[in-house]
Amino acid sequence: MDFESGVAAVVGNIPSTTTKALKINLERHIYGTFTEIGAGQETVRHFFRVGGASGTIAKAISAYDKNFSDSVYGSENGKQYVSEDRLKRMLDKEIGLLEKRLNRTEHPEKCFFVYANTVATIDHAKKYKGHGWVGIRFQLDSNQGYNDIILHIRFKQNEASLQQETLGILGVNLIYGAYFQYAKPARLLQYLYDNIGRDTVEIDTINFSGPHFSYVDNRLMSLELIKNGMTEAVMFNPKNKNILAARVLYKKNILAFRGTFRPVTKVHKSMYESALKMFLKEKKVEEKNTEVVFEITLSNLLQSSHGEINERDFLDRADLLRSLGFTVIISNFKEYYRLAEFFGNYTKEFSVLTMGVNNLVEIFDEKYYRHLSGGILEAFGKLFFKNLGVYLYPMKNNNGVIENSQTLKVHPRMKELYKFFKLNGRVVDIKDFDTSYLEISSHDVLEDIMKGGKDWEDKVPEGIADLIKKERMFGYTG
Repeated sequence: MDFESGVAAVVGNIPSTTTKALKINLERHIYGTFTEIGAGQETVRHFFRVGGASGTIAKAISAYDKNFSDSVYGSENGKQYVSEDRLKRMLDKEIGLLEKRLNRTEHPEKCFFVYANTVATIDHAKKYKGHGWVGIRFQLDSNQGYNDIILHIRFKQNEASLQQETLGILGVNLIYGAYFQYAKPARLLQYLYDNIGRDTVEIDTINFSGPHFSYVDNRLMSLELIKNGMTEAVMFNPKNKNILAARVLYKKNILAFRGTFRPVTKVHKSMYESALKMFLKEKKVEEKNTEVVFEITLSNLLQSSHGEINERDFLDRADLLRSLGFTVIISNFKEYYRLAEFFGNYTKEFSVLTMGVNNLVEIFDEKYYRHLSGGILEAFGKLFFKNLGVYLYPMKNNNGVIENSQTLKVHPRMKELYKFFKLNGRVVDIKDFDTSYLEISSHDVLEDIMKGGKDWEDKVPEGIADLIKKERMFGYTG
């Protein structure tokens, strides 16, 4: 069914939640189930209210009690109920029941769907604001397979009733978007915030799948979340799947690397290998509890003064890191202390930021902290929280002298502050390195690639040159 053809373009005039729900109810081919757990039946009530719901709703269920929920969707065996796995179980079960209970010969043109959410709203103490998983499994043609849109949200409001209201509107937006805006997933993302403010809820993970989304690269959808201010950081694994930071980083020892990785070079590989050896020797670190992440900031992806991002360039960098087996974070954290705060949301275990000498010198520049009431002292209080350190990779200066934590120069006003962190073991030199690698510059490598040179091939890790040439990355034309 071509649902989109019946929708007029809306410019500067957002349809109300009521209008959206009614349009879905009046579309005779859309039919399915609503299953909502944890915050009432906030989405389906919009469809009941506007009228015509009998043509859309096969069933509405809220298996609120844990035992009842387990009897319907199976036990989680001690695992969290507000999880992606739980949401997928709900979708699987309800789609199966629709297919089983509704005779296709009697409903040949019905496009089935299941909308589901499993959430936890703010607690009574108002300490934890709550979060949830929301998704839809749906057909766009009764003779074709199902598509999924699954997202994770974090509530920002301080009242459960307000969070419930927001969830209900978001659910209507998701269903409406799935059927009437599916052809443009990036635009669909923006429509999820119709009639709700960006300050009410954060969408920090999303994945599209199914026959109508086979062309969608979910890493680009993650990038859209950042670009549109829906979240400040996203993660994806070496399999190109968007993953939830809270799930991956929770109570982990984190070893992080920040860079442009345009492209990844032998310097990055050396820095990683040496830092990992040091990290695993730390008394407070367990190898099985270690998570290594490579972070690229949004500002490092910008290709022009107009704030534009070259998507192909972004995917080239991501693919190279993926080929080396690394998990990637894309963030909007220009300052290191904000990255440290982000990690601190999920773990109190010992973690390390790995960086070059030039990066550490920049950290001690006061101009980056003028927006903070406490200035650089406030920033450093957030950066060097009790269980975070810095591994410092050396650099060769213009005179050919190797600089490390002992020889680097910071502003005279910052000397004592730097000395404090150095003496307290918060800044540690990486001593295992190949001096020849210190001559390698990502900028020079990139320039050589774009000029069609050959020298760059010896400056990147094994297999990377072949991949760059095969996929013609970074403008390679050789």
